[in-house]
Amino acid sequence: MDARRFEELDPPARLLLGSGPSNAEPRVLRAMASPLIGQFDPAFTRIMDEVSALSRLVLRTDNLASFPVSGSSRAGLEAAVASLVQPGDRVVVGNYGRFGDLFCEIAGRYGAEVESIDAEWGRIVEPEQVVASLRRRAAKVVAIVHADTSTGVLQPLAEIGRACREHDALLVVDAVLSLGGVEVSTDEWQLDVCVAGLQKCLGGPSGMAPLTYNQRASAAMRARAAPPRTNYLDLLQLEQYWGPDRLNHHTAPTSMVYALREALRIVCEEGLERRWERHRRASDALRAGLAALGLQLFGDPRHRVPMITLVNVPWGVDEAAVRAKLLDDFGIEIMAAFGPLNGRVWRIGLMGYNARVDNVLAVLSGLGQVLRAQGVQVPTEAAAPAALESYRGAGDRMPEPGIEARTA
Repeated sequence: MDARRFEELDPPARLLLGSGPSNAEPRVLRAMASPLIGQFDPAFTRIMDEVSALSRLVLRTDNLASFPVSGSSRAGLEAAVASLVQPGDRVVVGNYGRFGDLFCEIAGRYGAEVESIDAEWGRIVEPEQVVASLRRRAAKVVAIVHADTSTGVLQPLAEIGRACREHDALLVVDAVLSLGGVEVSTDEWQLDVCVAGLQKCLGGPSGMAPLTYNQRASAAMRARAAPPRTNYLDLLQLEQYWGPDRLNHHTAPTSMVYALREALRIVCEEGLERRWERHRRASDALRAGLAALGLQLFGDPRHRVPMITLVNVPWGVDEAAVRAKLLDDFGIEIMAAFGPLNGRVWRIGLMGYNARVDNVLAVLSGLGQVLRAQGVQVPTEAAAPAALESYRGAGDRMPEPGIEARTA
């Protein structure tokens, strides 16, 4: 093959308003272009320590074991399960979407006896269901997603956390979508392991999975009869690598560590509560504009996440053709859905750097025009004023910026 056939890489510019990845913060991308240094260079190990300290701030925890797994968010989720679960362990999964199914699959691959507590897509798993399962029979692990991109549902966790402590189960939480966009209080909610991702509300590219775990989880990992079947995803070895021992475990992806450090720093610079409010305001504006277009939202309104909106596809509309036209003509990506929602809803995400009113107006304009081209009589002129009225009306509720006081 002639290498001269390949031109310099030049991907198209897109506005990524799907379920992730989202457009990265420009400052994160600039950080990734910083010079490479060795993984045991004192300057780099200092950056590693800063990543751990910033992770504790954003995850709202005092856990010493707060560091990233080098890999996508799924690597972090698998590391948590692999490090805790042994063959025959009972794992209860609160399952209300595609990523509850993923927890079931991963736990099953590591030999767990899995009970899936299923909720209809669009609704939460009622905490009482988890409590009832733990009362019937002890479980080593309860695993649940905090905010599922497949359903747009935000799952309450505090009551489940209390129940897990009462019944001596470990609570493992997928906060991949939620961290940086809505409250995630690891210690207050008694989450034993909490796993996130860089590519959604934290405002970076996919490739690092920040996580934290407490002493209860650490003790369970150390009490195993045999080490995990994985070396790369063994959290105790990774803890030694990120901690003062500096175990030579793997070569961290230097540029991705830079990206995570800068993304976490930006979150703290903005302030957690201010950032959560920015996501809420943007999504409320989007939903007001969609309602003005005459479109209906999917899911229980009491438990919708503020970072992703699921929109019912109007009857007779080719949902894939709308997405393709929006991408081709406007450079805007929105997403299709999984499983029982496939073909029935669009998923529109406003995450991290993209949770801004200008992006709300862009997607409302593009979607309205594409729908009209498909013969749907939507009042395109009504969407922007409705969105702006919602956004501006919430402006006086914005909290003051600043890093929340918390021990790093």
